[in-house]
Amino acid sequence: MNSSNTPIRNIVIVGGGTAGWMTAAAFAKALGGGYSIRLIESDEIGIIGVGEASIPNLTEYNRALGIDEDEFLRATRGSFKMGIEFVNWGAVGERYIHGFGKIGGGDAGLPFYHFWLRAAQLGQAHPLGDYSINTVAPREAKFMRARHDMPGSPLAEIAHAYHFDAGLYAKFLRGFAEQRGVKRLEGKVQQVLQREGDGFITAVVMESGEKVEGDFFIDCSGMRGLLLQQALKVGYEDWSQWLPCDRAIAVPCDSVTPLLPMTRSTAHAAGWQWRIPLQHRIGNGHVYSSRYMDKEAAESLLMNNLDGQATAAPRHLSFRTGRTKTFWDRNCVAVGLSSGFLEPLESTSIHLIHMAVARILDFFPRHGFEPADIAEYNALTSVEFEKIRDFLILHYKLTRRDDSPFWNYCRTMEIPDGLQRKLELFAANGRTYRDGLELFTEVSWLQVMVGQGLMPRGHHPYADQASEAELLAHVENVRQVVAKCAAAMPGHADFIAKHCAAQQA
Repeated sequence: MNSSNTPIRNIVIVGGGTAGWMTAAAFAKALGGGYSIRLIESDEIGIIGVGEASIPNLTEYNRALGIDEDEFLRATRGSFKMGIEFVNWGAVGERYIHGFGKIGGGDAGLPFYHFWLRAAQLGQAHPLGDYSINTVAPREAKFMRARHDMPGSPLAEIAHAYHFDAGLYAKFLRGFAEQRGVKRLEGKVQQVLQREGDGFITAVVMESGEKVEGDFFIDCSGMRGLLLQQALKVGYEDWSQWLPCDRAIAVPCDSVTPLLPMTRSTAHAAGWQWRIPLQHRIGNGHVYSSRYMDKEAAESLLMNNLDGQATAAPRHLSFRTGRTKTFWDRNCVAVGLSSGFLEPLESTSIHLIHMAVARILDFFPRHGFEPADIAEYNALTSVEFEKIRDFLILHYKLTRRDDSPFWNYCRTMEIPDGLQRKLELFAANGRTYRDGLELFTEVSWLQVMVGQGLMPRGHHPYADQASEAELLAHVENVRQVVAKCAAAMPGHADFIAKHCAAQQA
């Protein structure tokens, strides 16, 4: 038996797709030589990738790997994303954009939105989305990268993420990883072998009979949870009482103009529809609750609400929202959908893969697999999942819709205590705070709460120090500067054509 202080050398990743190849690429880059990294995947097992949307954190992952942004976008036929537009969530006919980046500017330690709140309470403010470059520009199909040579300008504060083809991204990362020594094994895993006494995984056996031994196993097998769920039986924590959607239908369609630099989420009677515009097509899907709508009605609703002609048959998926009870058990860690499923409402799945990989590298084990390290990894990941969960619940809970049983359930359901406190705090004087490991910032919470109709009764007293005339002049100046900057930006399609257009298939 190996000494507990012996370095890990033999890593086996079970499953490919975005999770598997993001893990393999990052490990190959960070660990360098001296490690055996093998990835097992089967061409027969399709990935769930349906056209993917990210949040800005993916830029950090690609940068850490040394991936050129334009090269990445050409390879994945990607486009830029400045935020997510939500339609019909607060009430039918309403819409708002949850944009990345800032709203307004810094104001002597007080966030700009408190000045906006005072103006709004005076009946003298435009909609919140008029005060951020990341919400004005996408409405006009404008995009450019941040101009860091223009400090103080809204153009310096542009934040962006991406829309891209998930299958092409996995292929791109596979090439990156294989160039750095990762070995891909084609086939399906038939059996998982465990060590007597402590249940550590020693090897997986392929359908071909080949035995693949390893020291450290990464479960990227998707919702099947081949290692953590089926072999190690760690259990699953179900969150469907708060996030009741359990089905999805995905279908691509032809592109239309203009090419918008934002994802769109349109709420329907028993769920919502996504729209993800890539360079060559639009990815669409309908996430819904089978308790409130049957699959035929759900498919008909989606197909009747496409912007272009469908280019493939719709694919039906089922899921159970929640997370694995343990993310790292013995010598196995879950990455991607094997760690849990949070619906793609706020495009968090790629972020959770990125953070899992980064955290595994932070806690990279020796043969001893220290229990304290594993416990801390699990605690940090649990908090991260729960904070994202609460932000997703917010969208469903904070609705005034009463036009269907689904929305009646969501509007009246009990919610986690932490989320309830956030809502009550904001409703009083517009205060919102970001907890330690929380992904979403105060600005994100602000945009969803205001966008869906929760206006605070008051605002921070510091916003009262200026006279009413000074306040309104300041708020209006911010709006006009943002509008002028957005007007000066190039069109999104033009920017892509100039910098990162993919070759036509």
